[in-house]
Amino acid sequence: MRPFLPQFALLLLCCSCALAQAPTPADALALEQQQKWSQAAQVWKQLTDRNPNDAAGFASLGLDLARQQKYVGAVSAYRKALKLNPKLPGLQLNLGLAEFKQGHFPAAATALCSALKADPSSTQARTLLGMSYYGAKKFELASEYLEPIANADPNNAELHQMLAQSCLWAKKLTCAQEQFRLLLQQHPDSAPTHILMGEAYDGLGKTPEAIAEFQAADKISPKEPNLHFGLGYLYWKSQQYDQAREEFERELANDPNHAQALAYLGDVEWKNNRPDAAIPYLQRATHAKKDLRIAYVDLGAIYLQQKKYKEAQAALVRAVALDPSQPDAHYQLGRLYQAQGNSAAAAAELSKVRELHTKADQTLAGKMPVTNTAPNSTVSK
Repeated sequence: MRPFLPQFALLLLCCSCALAQAPTPADALALEQQQKWSQAAQVWKQLTDRNPNDAAGFASLGLDLARQQKYVGAVSAYRKALKLNPKLPGLQLNLGLAEFKQGHFPAAATALCSALKADPSSTQARTLLGMSYYGAKKFELASEYLEPIANADPNNAELHQMLAQSCLWAKKLTCAQEQFRLLLQQHPDSAPTHILMGEAYDGLGKTPEAIAEFQAADKISPKEPNLHFGLGYLYWKSQQYDQAREEFERELANDPNHAQALAYLGDVEWKNNRPDAAIPYLQRATHAKKDLRIAYVDLGAIYLQQKKYKEAQAALVRAVALDPSQPDAHYQLGRLYQAQGNSAAAAAELSKVRELHTKADQTLAGKMPVTNTAPNSTVSK
């Protein structure tokens, strides 16, 4: 048996060394104090592999991964910790922040709601929740959470801008107007703020004041995206069609594929009885953006005038599908059916017009169409 003793002693020595080298939470914490996030994360990973019920270990692993901007891994670690111990302090807040950093705004809002419920005094959770609702385009909720935070921090222009936009898109126009007024006091040379202030005035029905704000933006930054479309729209709305045409053309000089500028420029040509000039603009608009209702209504009316009934019907049916509550397309469709001798269908469409209690072209006016100034917006009349 004696020859085997050295091998046995060597085996014991190896096991002893392995046990001595096994990482501990203290090792990870020491690495964190040195801001060695990657090495610390590796230690937490070994610890959680060894003990898969270590909620605090998973939470720490998530935090060190987040510090390296590895948010996918961080979220996975946080969610494992959450299943093991949902009451760990700060866990929901960290999860919400990691989801927010990835642009996963609904998921972030869910976690942050829980974080705020656990700690109603957390300004960070409330601010991130408001910003998450903003990112998720839930503007009513965004304004609700952002307003007290913004009011407590009057010098935070970014926060006030987000609140102003939330109020604008939630149709809380008095709130939007006040926020833009405050922003303009601090930054009078901000063209985007003048534009958004103009949109707020437009929403309040104050067209001259809206025009003045867009004109102020034009003096500051004449190549600002959507500026000339917005100003052109306000002139169009005021039936100042020559000025509107000029502004739409200026927008197209900056962006030749600006769908709304193309559509409204086509509408101006149609209103000025130049259908042949209108058609190319309207067709380009529908190719650039598939949901521009005004372009389909105008194309349908022009094709009807030209007795191109098949093309007219396709355009008008598309316009009705985009918004069946608007009477102008129903009116034109009724006229089309009359021209085709389909009296029953014509009567049905014209009956819908009477039910809506508006003139045929009245609904083409109203609030400024949404452009890409709104986050990820795709809707416009």
